[in-house]
Amino acid sequence: MPKISVSVPHQLGQQAAADRLQTLIAALKERHGSQVSDLEEEWVDDALKFRFKTFGFQFQGTGTVSDTEAKLDIDIPFAAMMFKGKIESEIRDTLTRKLR
Repeated sequence: MPKISVSVPHQLGQQAAADRLQTLIAALKERHGSQVSDLEEEWVDDALKFRFKTFGFQFQGTGTVSDTEAKLDIDIPFAAMMFKGKIESEIRDTLTRKLR
């Protein structure tokens, strides 16, 4: 399955960045409301595991936070490859806003 990897530097420290990352999935759902379903997220230590459906596509991935960087790795279905650039851009923009 193809992947998207997005890394965004920050100066918040690990805990503050993790706190903000916890709200990322909810922010995406709020922003895209009716287009996102079956949203699941789970934090294990400093790692986020998540999955959701949008436009009939299933996405899943992980997020990690260090003292200076937040990273999301997302598996995307082959059928969604034509939207890869838009998806990556949206995630990068949202993550960057969350970590300011």
